[in-house]
Parts: sequence; structure tokens; C-alpha cells
Amino acid sequence: MKPNILFIMCDQMRYDAIGANGNSKIRTPHLDALARESVHFTNAYTPNPICVPARASLTTGCYPHQCTGFKGNDGVIQPGFPLLGTEMQKRGYKTYCMGKLHYLPYMAAPEARVTHGIETVELYESGRVLQKFDPNLEREGLEDYYDYLKEVGWHGYTRANGMGNNDVYAASSVIPAEHYVDTWVADRALHHMQTHLETAPDQPFLMWASFPKPHSAFDPPHPYDQLYDPRELDEPAGDIQDLLKLGIDHSYQEYIRFMWDKLSPQAKRKIKANYYGLITLQDQQIGRLLQFLKDNGLEEDTIVVYTTDHGEMLGDKGIYFKRILYDPAVRIPLMIKYPKKLPDSFRTACLAGLQDLLPTLCSLTGEPLEAAVDGKDLTPVLTRAEKVRDYYVSQCNTADPDRPDSQIAMITDGRFKYIYTVYGGVEELYDLENDPHELRNLAPECRSRAAQYRKLLWQWCVENNDREMVDGADLVKAAKAPLDIKPPANPFGRRFY
Repeated sequence: MKPNILFIMCDQMRYDAIGANGNSKIRTPHLDALARESVHFTNAYTPNPICVPARASLTTGCYPHQCTGFKGNDGVIQPGFPLLGTEMQKRGYKTYCMGKLHYLPYMAAPEARVTHGIETVELYESGRVLQKFDPNLEREGLEDYYDYLKEVGWHGYTRANGMGNNDVYAASSVIPAEHYVDTWVADRALHHMQTHLETAPDQPFLMWASFPKPHSAFDPPHPYDQLYDPRELDEPAGDIQDLLKLGIDHSYQEYIRFMWDKLSPQAKRKIKANYYGLITLQDQQIGRLLQFLKDNGLEEDTIVVYTTDHGEMLGDKGIYFKRILYDPAVRIPLMIKYPKKLPDSFRTACLAGLQDLLPTLCSLTGEPLEAAVDGKDLTPVLTRAEKVRDYYVSQCNTADPDRPDSQIAMITDGRFKYIYTVYGGVEELYDLENDPHELRNLAPECRSRAAQYRKLLWQWCVENNDREMVDGADLVKAAKAPLDIKPPANPFGRRFY
């Protein structure tokens, strides 16, 4: 029988928010243990630091501009692309997802949910489906977690602290930890894995445990809201002046729009403490999933993957969220464990990305993916044979809806990173080894090196049909206009879902 697959994914997780990745302040014992037992990638990136395009790329093995036609937080996967759920069904797997899919379009009964081949789904989309079809919380069957909260007496309390899905201010959830969403994801994953063993023991499973946290709102339940003393945590690296000097205007617009300029240094530390609290809660749930494999004799012959869709700036350079190409937002944790076929555990600096997971998982099942995709099969890296690429490209659109002048892209070889912003033609070059916080832009003084990476990025865009980035023999440049900074119409920022 083919190996089972436990695919553990979280949302908006920084690479450096794990003890095994050098963070001495955070408590992640289960992830640290998994890192020691895995092929642990230290140079993994998301192809796009936004939820929807990142997950579309993960699902299809292709860049978002190919599979959806969008680089912003929009886009429906188009016909003709391979799909993770469908490909695993072809290989005999029973497929499950508990938690967040973030596949568009959202649907409501009698229309079927969009699951792209995931057969059994219990859904939580942070209230986005409710917002579209049931803002008064009167119906059932839209998002399963909200139905669960009704059953256990906490109906409607996910926003009772006044925080919206994109508010970064520190708050505490009023929902107890045993009913918090990441606990629910683990509970449901454990339930379905146990049921699968009882009802279909001769069929392999793909269990996608898709945790919605540590995405904002940063609202851990008690006691995780008090687990970290904010006074003991480091201040964010850099501030908004770093971006203003570069002319990264879209970030300054968000800085004002979301009132991040009002955050004190103490508030920023408390935000980080809450973010860490969410991660430690989630780490405990991951430990429960891994213990289930051990208790049921599945550990040796189960592929375990841990990753995220993108990171979180967490106050670095004065900003929060993602939608930008600095390492806090675009660099991701990635661990792959399969004791039966990959007995060696080690750290690797080989470049990898989310689009690589579909071809890699297919290969590890013994049936390589037949369709041509942008992603690389990472099995040569997993067996210490060779790297699979010389550089990695990530892309993004900083505006919703997409505008061609809002394109940004980066290329890295693991040592240097080059970032290009179409709006104003801003060039950035960072030495990631000697400047890990990306605070010193080398592009003005290292023009020859910057030009080399610019040419490589242009060549990649041409070869990969990224037309919005190309203007003849160079990258496209859009003229800048005066900043139109408007304070938020709602003084409390973005609310609800």
C-alpha cells in the first residue's frame, strides 16, 4: 500500500518563529522535534506571499499567473491544471482537509463547495463564506467551525473581542482553548484519521490539517494570551523610514490605512507575544497529530509535510501582513519526513517552494506527476543527490483588484536577493548572509551585480509568460504619481471578515 500523507499547513507563519530555526524565545517543542527528524529546508519560499495565489500554486504546482491569471488575493484555478486532491485520488488515496482551503469561488448550498478533489472537507474560512452568504449567522452548512461553535455554546463569539480578520492589535479570544479553531482542526483531523483506519484500513489517506493561525487577528485564548512576556521580546527590525527612503509607497499607504503609525513600541511587543502564543497553541495541536501516527504504528510509512502559505512582517520595517517580498513575508518553513524511504534527517539550503510539493508528493508515492508544471520534484534534494534549481522567483501584486503597475517580483540564489517594484522601477539588492533583516539596499552601489539579477529576472519572466513584468528587453517601469494617503473611514481599521 502507498504511504499515508499527513500534510500540516498553517497560515501566515514566519520562518524564524520556530525554535529549530534559531528563535530562542518561542516554545515549539513538537515542531523542533519534527525538524530534527525531517529534511529541513532553510531556503524555502512561497511563490506569492498572499493566501489565495499561494494556495493555488501549492494545489497545481504552477505559479499563480499561470493557473489563475492573478497575482493578488483573487483568482479561480482554471481548467486543465493538475490538482493535489485529484492527483492523490488517482493514486488510490482517500483525501481529507480540515480547516482552511481558501479556494475561490466560495459557494453555498445547493451548489457544491470548491474543493479541487479533496473529498471530505470540514471548512473554516475565517468567516469569508459567512460574510458572502450569511452575515447575520442564521444558516448552517457554510463553514463547519461556526456550526461546531453553535453546538458547544459559543455561537457568534469569534469576533466578540471586536477584532477583525486583518486587525493586528493584540487581543484575547473569548473562546476557550479547547474550542479554539486550531484545536478544532486537530480534533477533526484526528477523528477522521481514526475513522479512516476503522473503515478503510487498506486505502491510504491524505490528511490536510490546514490550521488558520497564526494569521491575524492575533487573539490567542487563555492561557496562551499570557504565555509570553512582551518585555522579553525583541523589537521589530527596522521601521517605516526604511521603506520611505526606497520609495515603496504601497507599504506606506497601508501603514496609514491600518493605523500602524499609532502603535507604540510596547504595543508591537505585545502583538508579537500574542503571535507567539498562537504558534505555541498550534504546536501542541501538531504534537497531537504526530503522536497519533506513533500510537497507531503509522509513523514509519507516513509522509509528513509541514509548511505555510506565506509569512508575516510582524512590525519589521514598520509594517504588518504580507504582500511584500522581504524574508519575514516570503520565506517559509518547510519540513518533509518519510522514515521508510528517507531515513536521513538533515538541514538543506537548497532552494524550494510551495509549487514543488505536488510533484514531490506524487513522486514519493511511486507514481510521478505526468503533467508538466512549474514546480520541481524535490526527491533529489531529499536523497542528498543534487539541488533542483539555481535561483527562486516569487511574484506578487500589491493591489486588489490587480493593477499592472502594482507588480513586484524577486529573485534569489540563497545568498543575494533582488527585488523589483514596477511602480517607480525601484531596485533592491540584499546580501542575505550578512544582512538577514534586509536593511541595507546594495543596488545603488553594486550596480553590476544588480544588473545581473535584473537580467535573470527578466529572462525568467519571458520564459514563464509573465507578460505584466516585461517591456521589450527589460522589466516594465510605471511612472510614480503623488501619494494619495487617506486615513481610514472607519477609525478602528478593517473589521469583521
